[in-house]
Amino acid sequence: MGAPDHSLAILRFFGDELVPDEISALLGASPTVSYQKGQELIGSRTGIKCITKTGSWRLSAADRKPEDLESQIFEILQQLTQDLTIWASLARFEPNIYCGLFMGSSNDGTWLSGEALLALGQRGIALGLEIYDHDEDDSNAGFSQLILP
Repeated sequence: MGAPDHSLAILRFFGDELVPDEISALLGASPTVSYQKGQELIGSRTGIKCITKTGSWRLSAADRKPEDLESQIFEILQQLTQDLTIWASLARFEPNIYCGLFMGSSNDGTWLSGEALLALGQRGIALGLEIYDHDEDDSNAGFSQLILP
């Protein structure tokens, strides 16, 4: 089994009552992207104005080539509070770490250590994996839509 060509990871919180500055204060870090419900945004690719349907707070790790999903998870978590009671208070925003794995061949794979899985579990963070076939053209485009407003 080969390793994927590259990987992307982003920690995400969503909710109608989400106030990005409050999340930042609790976690001790600024997001890559954030907005409140009802905020007007202009699409970075389209230039079209839209009104957000819910609040969002997202923190991205640096892209890794070759893939290193585990280091991306720890890159994100090390920037944030280690206080698990704060993480428990944020459970209402259903935190998740959304990951894109971009295959370099038709049979790539990766592993996460028990330490990484425990760190996510202790914080109530769900793990989402989206795996892109090596034959897809411009496979980053779909993932970047999830990151950028």
